[in-house]
Amino acid sequence: MARRGLLALTLLFWATLVSAGAPSQAIGPVELERAFGDIAFDEPVFLTSAGDGSGRLFVVEQRGVVHVLASTAPGTDRGVFLDITGRVSRARREEGLLGLAFDPGFASNGYFYLYYSAAGPRRSVLSRFSVSGGPGAADAASELVLLEVPQPFSNHNGGMIAFGPDGFLYVGLGDGGSGGDPRGNGQNLGTLLGSILRIDVQDASAGAPYRIPPDNPFVGVAGAREEIWAYGLRNPWRFSFDPATGDLWAADVGQADREEIDLVLPGRNYGWNTMEGTNCFLTSDCDRSGLEPPVVEYGHGLGCSVTGGYVYRGAAVPALSGVYVYADFCSGRIWGFRHTDLGVSGPVHLLRAPFQVSSFGTDARGELYVLGFDGGVYRFAGDPAAPPPTPTPAPPAPTPTTVSAPAQPPASPTPTLAQAAPAPLAGPSPEPPTPTATAAPEVPLEGGRERGAIITVVIATGAGVLSLLYLVRRRRLSH
Repeated sequence: MARRGLLALTLLFWATLVSAGAPSQAIGPVELERAFGDIAFDEPVFLTSAGDGSGRLFVVEQRGVVHVLASTAPGTDRGVFLDITGRVSRARREEGLLGLAFDPGFASNGYFYLYYSAAGPRRSVLSRFSVSGGPGAADAASELVLLEVPQPFSNHNGGMIAFGPDGFLYVGLGDGGSGGDPRGNGQNLGTLLGSILRIDVQDASAGAPYRIPPDNPFVGVAGAREEIWAYGLRNPWRFSFDPATGDLWAADVGQADREEIDLVLPGRNYGWNTMEGTNCFLTSDCDRSGLEPPVVEYGHGLGCSVTGGYVYRGAAVPALSGVYVYADFCSGRIWGFRHTDLGVSGPVHLLRAPFQVSSFGTDARGELYVLGFDGGVYRFAGDPAAPPPTPTPAPPAPTPTTVSAPAQPPASPTPTLAQAAPAPLAGPSPEPPTPTATAAPEVPLEGGRERGAIITVVIATGAGVLSLLYLVRRRRLSH
């Protein structure tokens, strides 16, 4: 009892230190409203705009259909932009049409790109298509296959594609599937699986479908695929670029314990399958050297499959300004955090959606949409006239040297990133437990398992970054 009390008091002190150590800017509250009236889709997995000034939105259905909506207004007209259901494999539900990206020059060249699963043999396909005679409909016969990646299993297909601010196309690939990465693809630079790629698709042709940018991190490295930008990923389900900073944020789906958000930097190894989040995978100890920890992670008491989102740069919801918004597919929980040179503010639980969150998307104005796998599309609501929250100056932080961390083995190395490094924080909580003087906080753990969790709290101060490990007891949920 005394030990638990010490843990709780220590946590309470450091929680106070976190809240007092830096200026705070409120995140939320927010709410969702139904977009496009009562229009529904068949298992939508992505939404985007063409960037051509038309104001149109495009919704991807996993079965192989891309819909176009004339505007963001309720009751807007919907049409079929492209249907390739005959080419798309849907084995075991993780396959399908998974990614769509419009060429930066789409308004003039009419090019867009798709990532989909195909059978006979099982593979992931990256192709370029073009519109047919005008911007309203695509030409299914215009397909130019740029890349085909053999898939040993039907799951962990990745599927996100997006153009970066540098004009290159980024492509996310999972580890090839099954469970636990049995072929070790995540740590193998000789395969494209388990990686985010960066390729140049301008002037693509049948003879030269893409080029490799000369500044890719593994150009000239013996045995490495030079397309790779970053690796050590299990199944990156959605990544996005912050339009203000160019930062690349990715959500990597975990195996059975941890879901993570990564700040993706060139040449970095994000640990899978040596690590799952900040935990060693399958073993109690592992070599963490050279592995990049997540910026934020959470355990399976809060969900089971992370869905990556976007840094909000729209105008309708000032309380989300600069916030990276993400969710869990299984639980419907939606969180947000801000990332600055001093670290991370948050995560904050925003709301719990009554549906499985399959994806996020943005329109041309930067407004943020949420896709429900049940067919609905929603957007965050707010008052566009409301001013952004004003940061509140905080009093000087107390000196932390008077408190000793409990003697626990470290859960992860001190996080370091290339530029003013953010550090991994404690996983988000929809209702943060209140520390008491008599017991460590209890956090529900779904799935019938009962175990402790070591969580890292990170405090950014004028003198640097300090961290503390503390133990959280989890209680079994009754079913």
